[in-house]
Amino acid sequence: MDNQKKIAFQFIILLGIVSLFGDITYESARSVTGPYLAILGASAGIVGLVAGLGEFIGYALRLVSGYFADRTKAYWPITIIGYVLLLSVPLLAFAGYWQLAAFLIILERMGKGIRTPARDAILSHATKQVGRGFGFAIHEAIDQIGAIIGPLIFSAVFFLEGGYREGFTILWIPALLTLAILVVARIKFPSPEKLETSIEGIGEKAKGKGRLPGVFWFYALFIFLSVAGFANFQLISYHFKVQSVVSDIQIPIFYAIAMGVDALVALIIGKVYDKTGLTSLITIPLLTLPIPFFAFSQSYSLTLVSVVFWGAVMGIHETTMRAAIADLTPPERRGFAYGIFNTVYGASWFFGAPLMGLLYDLSISYIILFVVLMEVISIPVFFLVKRKHI
Repeated sequence: MDNQKKIAFQFIILLGIVSLFGDITYESARSVTGPYLAILGASAGIVGLVAGLGEFIGYALRLVSGYFADRTKAYWPITIIGYVLLLSVPLLAFAGYWQLAAFLIILERMGKGIRTPARDAILSHATKQVGRGFGFAIHEAIDQIGAIIGPLIFSAVFFLEGGYREGFTILWIPALLTLAILVVARIKFPSPEKLETSIEGIGEKAKGKGRLPGVFWFYALFIFLSVAGFANFQLISYHFKVQSVVSDIQIPIFYAIAMGVDALVALIIGKVYDKTGLTSLITIPLLTLPIPFFAFSQSYSLTLVSVVFWGAVMGIHETTMRAAIADLTPPERRGFAYGIFNTVYGASWFFGAPLMGLLYDLSISYIILFVVLMEVISIPVFFLVKRKHI
């Protein structure tokens, strides 16, 4: 392994550890925010609205954040500011009303929105050295270790007869560790853009230096459609609780299982992407389609199957979806491209999540119909992207 590749691996792993502790913090909270909001008096519609609004605001901020990062080249400061807002998660321990809890949940999403384009742009430089798909897969796999540990913290707290306040209070530890390790990464790797020493082929794909290619916008449409039909875990876990399909103690464990599947699938699909390119993305609509049939059933075993599918789709979202952006765009526009990508992703959540929450209150059959419609429409758009990318 040459020196540049070794340095790239080290950097990817260090950023992965930052994400690991970050995920312990916010994924543990996300595993219980549905039931937590229900306990505080929120309806299914409100749960869906909070989830969708949080994702939309967080992802919409990425457009501004990505553009600002490219203009100022302040990738590290923007990343650090975004991670500071992670502290809103342990503050949920003091939320006595669903309105305050909703604000803190949305604030955490805002922090993620601020930091993600800059962090992904930083990360993309290192992945050029080791393979886009594999590089993002390594980061995602390490990241998901935290996503597995986090929900188990709440299961342990519930098992020991603690409550939500105790669970959220414990999260001060990983939140502060996230910030500490991030500062170490900044000191050790102040200029990660130097890792991208070769950008052959990118100029042709971009069809002009500094411009986003036409295929990028068709790719954005595919993302919007396929993600719109992807039910968020908050609504799925809400169903688990209100229908008494899964116990409070087991809901975080189910989420941890999904995160474990996410990590495993990420490593596999990352390698597949490096060999097959965009073709691997067809797995997104194909694996999303079965989820509502299983997740909103009354069968314990089928709900377990649903979290496996859910975790697999998340693994693909977090690896190949992101890797494709780096391959389709020039480096000098990459922060903005990631901002657009994440804004489209968030807009899709904002469209799909509240709608599915409202449809849940009417009939689960409507959710199934909506998901099938979105995923089926996304498939021809995918093939259009494939054709234009050739």
